[in-house]
Amino acid sequence: MKIIAKNTILHGHIQVPGSKSHTIRALLLASLAEGTSFIRNPLPSADCLSTSRAVPLIGAKITLDENSRKTGQTWTVEGAGGKIHLPDNVVDVGNSGSLLYFMSPIAATFDGWSIFTGDESIRKRPVDHVTDALRQLGAQAFTAKEKSGTCPLLIKGPVKSGCTVKTGGELSQYISGMMMAATRMNGTLKIELSNPKETPYLFMTKKWLESCGVNARISDDYKHIEVDGPVKIRSFDTVIPSDWEAVAFPLIAALITDSEITVDNVDLGGTQGDSAIVDVLKSLGADIDLNTENSSLTVRGGKKAKDGIGRLSAEHLDNGELHVNLSGFPDAVCALAAVSCFVEGTVFIEDISVCRKKETDRIAVLKSELEKLGASVEEGSDFIAIHGHSPVLRDGSANPDFSLHGAEVNSYLDHRVAMSLACLGLGLGAGQEVKVADAECCSVSFPEFFEAMNKIGAGFTKAT
Repeated sequence: MKIIAKNTILHGHIQVPGSKSHTIRALLLASLAEGTSFIRNPLPSADCLSTSRAVPLIGAKITLDENSRKTGQTWTVEGAGGKIHLPDNVVDVGNSGSLLYFMSPIAATFDGWSIFTGDESIRKRPVDHVTDALRQLGAQAFTAKEKSGTCPLLIKGPVKSGCTVKTGGELSQYISGMMMAATRMNGTLKIELSNPKETPYLFMTKKWLESCGVNARISDDYKHIEVDGPVKIRSFDTVIPSDWEAVAFPLIAALITDSEITVDNVDLGGTQGDSAIVDVLKSLGADIDLNTENSSLTVRGGKKAKDGIGRLSAEHLDNGELHVNLSGFPDAVCALAAVSCFVEGTVFIEDISVCRKKETDRIAVLKSELEKLGASVEEGSDFIAIHGHSPVLRDGSANPDFSLHGAEVNSYLDHRVAMSLACLGLGLGAGQEVKVADAECCSVSFPEFFEAMNKIGAGFTKAT
C-alpha cells in the first residue's frame, strides 16, 4: 500500500492504542501465571498478535475478541502455571523482536529443544547476544546457519540455577527476557551489564515482575540486576496504558502544521521512556501542555501556537545545536528525526547505535529517505544529525531557506519509518506531497494509524 500525505490542518481529539511493550510483557507473564488473567486495552498489533499465537505453544490458553484487531477490547489468558511446558512447535515470532528476545530465555528453562524463527526481517536481526547469554546460563544455543548470527535460533535447556550472566546490554529486550525467565529458575539470577541502554524498558520489566509477586532489584546505574526465583506468578487484571511511542506521531504532525489537537488517555505512570520526547520538543519551543488531571496532551503548532507562529528553533542553544541522548528511548529516533527537519538549527540525535539493529538500520534509512525530501542529514556510527530550517522566520513570514519538498520514499517495511515519513508530508508546502511505499507495515505497532489520523484531519489517501 502506498500512502499520500499533503499539507493539512489537524484538529480534535485522538486516542492512541495501548502500549506494545506493556502488552507483550502482560501476555507472557499471564501465560506463566496460575489462574486466569484479564488484559484490557491491549495493543492489537501484528507483534502482539504474534505473541498471542506463540504463548499457547507453552500451555497457555488465550481468548481474543472476535475482531482481534479491534482496539479497546479485553484479552483473557488462562495461564499454564505448573503445567507450562516446552514449546510444542516451532515458535514463529513474525516481525516481533520483542517476542523473540523475551520468549527465547523462557524457552531455555525447559528440558529439550526449542526453535525460533520469523519473517525475513527477523531473520536478519542479530541473536549472538542471546546465544552468548543463554550459554552462560548453561543452555545450548545455536543459529541454524552456522556463524550467521541470525534466526532460526535453536535452544536446548534446561539452564542452571544461581547463575551470573555478564553481557553488554545495548539491547534491553533479551535482558528483560532473562528477568522473566528467572521466575522459573532456582535461586537468584544475577545479570551484570557493561553498557546498559534502553534502561526505561528494564525498569518496566521490573515493575511488571513486582506486580506479579517477584523480587527484582536493579542498581541505580542499571549495571547490576537480580531476580529471585522460583516464583509462582499471580494472575492479574490489568489495563494496558497508552503507547508513548505511538503518541509521538500525532504529536510531531501537529507541531509542523497549523494545528491544535489533544491526545487523550496518555500514560503518566513513568514506565515508558519515550515520554521524554515532550521535554525534548519543548526545549525547541514546542507548544505542548500536559494535563495530569485528565491524562491528556494538548499540542499546538504553527499559527495555532500561543504565539501565533509556532516556530521550532535551536538558535537559543549553544552553537544553535540541540544534542539529545536517545539511549533510553531509541525508538523515538524516527519521529524526532522527522520533526527536526522543521527546526531552525541542528539537532544531533546521539547514542543510537542500537538503531542499526532494529527492523531496519534506522540511521542509514532515515538519512536516505529524508535526503530524498530535501533534508540535510549527517550520519555517524551512533548518531544522526539533522541540519534543518523552520518554514517561518521569527516574525512568522516564510523562510526562504526552508527547502523540504515532496518525493516518493520507502518505508523499508519499518512501521516507525513509515509513520514518521507520512507525518512529515503533512507539514510540506502547498502542492507538495510525500508518497510512502509499503505503508501498511504501520499495523505492527499502530493498527488503523491512517484511519485514526484521518479522523483529526490528516487527509491521508491511498495512491491508485
